Amino acid sequence: MGWYHLFYQYNPDSAIWGNITWGHAVSKDLINWFHLPLAMVPDHWYDIQGVMTGSATILPDGQIIMLYSGNAFDLSQLQCLAYPLNSSDPLLLDWIKYADNPILFPPPGVGLKDFRHPSTLWIGPDGKYRMVMGSKHNDTIGCALVYHTTNFTHFELLDDVLHSVAGTGMWECVDLYPVSTTDTNGLDMSDYGSGSGGVKYVLKQSGDEDRHDWYAIGSYDPVKDKWYPDDPEMDVGIGLRYDYGKFYASKTFYDPSKKRRVLWGYVGETDPQKDDLIKGWANILNVPRSVVLDTKTQTNLIQWPVEEVETLRSKKHNEFKDVELQPGSLIPLDIGSATQLDISASFEVDSMMLGATLEADVLFNCTTSNGSSARGVLGPFGLVVLADASLTEQTPVYFYIAKNIDGTSRTYFCADESRSSKLLDVGKMVYGSSVPVLHGENYNMRLLVDHSIVESFAQGGRTVITSRVYPTKAIYESAKVFLFNNATGINVKASLKIWKMGGAQLNPFSLFK
Repeated sequence: MGWYHLFYQYNPDSAIWGNITWGHAVSKDLINWFHLPLAMVPDHWYDIQGVMTGSATILPDGQIIMLYSGNAFDLSQLQCLAYPLNSSDPLLLDWIKYADNPILFPPPGVGLKDFRHPSTLWIGPDGKYRMVMGSKHNDTIGCALVYHTTNFTHFELLDDVLHSVAGTGMWECVDLYPVSTTDTNGLDMSDYGSGSGGVKYVLKQSGDEDRHDWYAIGSYDPVKDKWYPDDPEMDVGIGLRYDYGKFYASKTFYDPSKKRRVLWGYVGETDPQKDDLIKGWANILNVPRSVVLDTKTQTNLIQWPVEEVETLRSKKHNEFKDVELQPGSLIPLDIGSATQLDISASFEVDSMMLGATLEADVLFNCTTSNGSSARGVLGPFGLVVLADASLTEQTPVYFYIAKNIDGTSRTYFCADESRSSKLLDVGKMVYGSSVPVLHGENYNMRLLVDHSIVESFAQGGRTVITSRVYPTKAIYESAKVFLFNNATGINVKASLKIWKMGGAQLNPFSLFK
C-alpha cells in the first residue's frame, strides 16, 4: 500500500544491548522515515529475553505473517508467529502474537541456542511453503535447516539440510533468493522458488563466530530442497562477503514496486559502551542497496545504493577532470565542508608503466598490510576522506595492484581506519578484499561519506566496504578530502564528481499524524 516497513531490534531503555524489542518505522522512499510505536515487546515466556530476528511473508490473499525467534527465560531459541491486527492498515500499527506460540522448538540434536532466524516463506512445486533457518551441527558445521508448512502454524522439518559447510560455525540470518543471469531486475522467490532457467540462487549466512555476512552463488533444486554452490572453493562462509567492513545480520527483501531486491545490514560500533551511553545510541543501518548478479563475471554480486539516495544530492556538484597523480602525490580538493558527500571517482593507470612492471606485491592483502602509508610499486592510490587539514585524522579508501610474475595482476580495494581517530579506544582496522577489474575498465569507486561512516563501492559495486569511524578533528567544517597516489612506480589520472548530501528526515509518529 505504498509504504516500506522496517522492523529492527531495539532496546528502548538503553544504548547497550538488552530488552530486545521490535522498533518499527515506515517510509515512502527508503531514505526519509517516520518512527511508529513499538511493534512487539518481550512480554511472553517464549520471548521474555528478547524478540529476536524474524521475517515477513505477504501471502497471495494479502495477509501478512511474521515469523521470529523468541529467547525464552533460559535463552533457548523458540520460533514464534505474529500477524497484524489489521492487514489492510497501511501502517500495520498493531501486532498480535499467535495464541499457541511457540510454533517450533529446537529439534532433537540441535542445541537450544543453535536454532534461530526464520526466513521469508515461499511456495515450492508441491504447493507447500518453505522456510529456512540457521543452525549448526557437530559444533562446527554451519547449516540451513528446511521446513515445510501449509498452514503457518505446523511445520515439518526435512531430514536433510538445504546446505552445510564444515568449519563455518553457527549460521544466523540465513537468506536464499534468486538473481537473474541476464537482467538487472530483482527477482521474487515466490515466483522463482520452483526453479527456472536464466536464474542463479544466492545463499547467504551471517557467521556468528566471525560476525561477517557471507554469500555464495549457486543452484537450487526445489524438489529436493537442496542448494549447490557453483564453485565449492567459494562456498558460503569461505568465499565472498557482502561487505568487507563493519556490516552484519543483513536481510534482503523483494520490492515489487521497482522490481528490485534490496539489502540492509546493520553497522555496529567499535567504541566503548560508556561512549555509546553518553551519545545515547548505538548501531545504525547502512544506506539500503540494490542487489543483482554481476552479469559480466557471473561469479559475484553487484551492490549499489538505491537510487533514492540521490534525492539527497545537492543541485550543483564539484567536478575534477584528469587530475595528474605522480608517485607520492597528495592533492587537496577544495570543496568546503566534507562530512556529507556522494563521491564518484575514476582512476586511469598509466598502461605503459603498468605493463613494464614485471612483478609487484604478489602476497599483498589489505587486512595484513600497513594500510595506505605502505608504498608499493603499483599502489595504493585513491581518496582520503574524513581528514583534517593536517591529516592527523584520515580515512583513506584506495586501490592496490599486485602483479604476478606471469604478467597477470590482481586488484585490491581497501579502507584504512588506522589513523581515522585520535581516540585510542576505538576500532581501527584495515579492511578490504580483491575486486575484479575487467579488460578495458578504469578503476572506479563510489563513496557515501556521512560524518562517521564511509560506505565504499568498487567497480560498480563488486566489492563493498563499510567503515565506522570516530573522528574528533575531521568533523563539520574541518573535514577535508584529498586525492593520493602512494605508489612508487605508476602515474595515475583521476576524475571525480562530488555532491554535497542533505540529511534524511527521521520524524516521530506525532509529526506524521
